[in-house]
Amino acid sequence: MPSANPAEDTAQTAQAVEDTDIAALLERGRTLSTPVLRAAVSRLAPPMDTVAAYHFGWIDAEGRPSAGDGGKAVRPALALLSAEAAGAAPEVGIPGAVAVELVHNFSLLHDDLMDGDEQRRHRDTVWKVHGPAQAILVGDALFALANELLLEMGTVEAGRATRRLTTATRKLIDGQAQDISYEHRERVTVEECLEMEGNKTGALLACAVSIGAVLGGADDRTADTLEAYGYHLGLAFQAVDDLLGIWGDPVATGKQTWSDLRQRKKSLPVVAALAAGGPASERLGELLAADAKSNDFDSFSEEEFAARAALIEEAGGREWTSQEARRQHAVAIEALDGIDMPERIRAQLVALADFVVVRKR
Repeated sequence: MPSANPAEDTAQTAQAVEDTDIAALLERGRTLSTPVLRAAVSRLAPPMDTVAAYHFGWIDAEGRPSAGDGGKAVRPALALLSAEAAGAAPEVGIPGAVAVELVHNFSLLHDDLMDGDEQRRHRDTVWKVHGPAQAILVGDALFALANELLLEMGTVEAGRATRRLTTATRKLIDGQAQDISYEHRERVTVEECLEMEGNKTGALLACAVSIGAVLGGADDRTADTLEAYGYHLGLAFQAVDDLLGIWGDPVATGKQTWSDLRQRKKSLPVVAALAAGGPASERLGELLAADAKSNDFDSFSEEEFAARAALIEEAGGREWTSQEARRQHAVAIEALDGIDMPERIRAQLVALADFVVVRKR
């Protein structure tokens, strides 16, 4: 219960956020979900089980056990926290955590192939090692496994969770389709870009932070409010990802320098810069229009990509995107006020949101 002193409440919340061990929170999500995730992947027919194991970092390209980077595990951590937000044990959220992680990795397998990305998490991508056909098949199989895992629980709550997951997946696919179509357009509005990123990233994070609560018996109002937090957190996450996609350190991100520029992505910094007006914006627009018609784009030098990044920054695209990440972060935190939950859980959700906005990879 809140105290009679709001300032004291605020100070206590701030201290609880500061005391939250993010690494431990992420590790809990990874530790509790990984055994169930491995068991689900083991259901796949060969060689899909091996290909999936490579993608998750459990084995190397030769099939030897590996301790590869399996990703940040933000979504599993959120799913377990959402169960606790509904008053259930974190373990109640494990099937939801695994289902969301399966869908997320389904999208990564397909995205890497569609985008032509050769590196993920500092390793060759699945399509590069095992071929495009396996990347498609394993991605499809992971999506099917996600729904199978939930539906075999046979509960009303599992049915509700599956509906939310399939809706989020459809929006994710919508977002990917929009992303691809925007690569071939000279101009995309900021509103269109935010809609695309809300679908591509926000929808699944929104699902992650509600699915555990649904499995724990939360009503739709609680689940919807948690989804609002997750949706805006997803937009903040993607805004940071867009910055890293241009200016991120390849050693930290595991991707090429200027990776989003190489793929002609109309990410938030690019779109905001083009909408800003002024000499740098106009010059950037001219270059990108010429790039779209160029047959030599793949042979561009580092200097040419660096010049485009400099124009984006000069036109204000980098700063606007940083501010948008902070704005979406604030909206996400504000959404938590609509739910009565233990202060410890609220602090952990706030701390995870802070982590998303300040991350380096």
